[in-house]
Amino acid sequence: MSTLHRADYEAPLPVLPAAQAQDILAFANRVGLQPDPVQASVLQSNANRGILNCSRQWGKSTLAAALTVHRCLTRPESLVLFAAPSGRQSGELLRKASTMLSRLGLGLRLRKDGVNKDSILFPNGSRIVALPCREATTRGFSSVNMLLIDEAARVPDDFYKALRPALAVGNGDLWLMSTPWGRRGFFYHSWTHGGPDWFRVECPATQNPRISVRFLEEERAHLGAWFEQEYLCRFLDRSDTLFASELVEAALTTDESTLDFPPIPPRHLIDKGRA
Repeated sequence: MSTLHRADYEAPLPVLPAAQAQDILAFANRVGLQPDPVQASVLQSNANRGILNCSRQWGKSTLAAALTVHRCLTRPESLVLFAAPSGRQSGELLRKASTMLSRLGLGLRLRKDGVNKDSILFPNGSRIVALPCREATTRGFSSVNMLLIDEAARVPDDFYKALRPALAVGNGDLWLMSTPWGRRGFFYHSWTHGGPDWFRVECPATQNPRISVRFLEEERAHLGAWFEQEYLCRFLDRSDTLFASELVEAALTTDESTLDFPPIPPRHLIDKGRA
């Protein structure tokens, strides 16, 4: 299948009103979103590296779709990649983006890019591509303008490491979005040890105005400790972990002055022992 070009469209991409191009919140309202203050801070952050450690049903994928559509409409030739633990999940992000485009009423005829099965090609040359979670088949993308990884805690580390170099040439933006899933993997380590370059947002369900207290109490009663992970954004050790992660991390240090090594015996005693 040949690649589609802008000439394949019947009309050029309509220009967003200036207020919506400059104010992403105005754009979000037009595609049907009413972001709460925390969500608004994400949309307006302009972060190059962002992590959302947020509860289930907080709206992570919806915000990701809004960020993507706004980026593609306002920056021609942008390439945005969606990644997730499965092709179905990354395809759901693509579906949300398609729905937002239809709500804008720009009269766009959505097309695929002619290369990738799950994709959208914009008349201004921008593209959105939803990726399957396969490390061997995701190499080859370059000059990526934005990479968004949904349910990142459940994405394998090798897949993440294969995707990151695609951001190198264009210094593209990277967003990791997830609820926690144990104290392991790149999502956990980026959140806890990633340093100051990351824009971090944590929002448990108790701070989500769209989820009722009654529902949360019901979930707490049925889920037990799982509730802390899914709704309170807490990184918990897996039940099959032999040692608690706090003990393991406390035992690891790069400061040799804090290590208690036994004294080295004199050389003649070592030689005598060998004899």
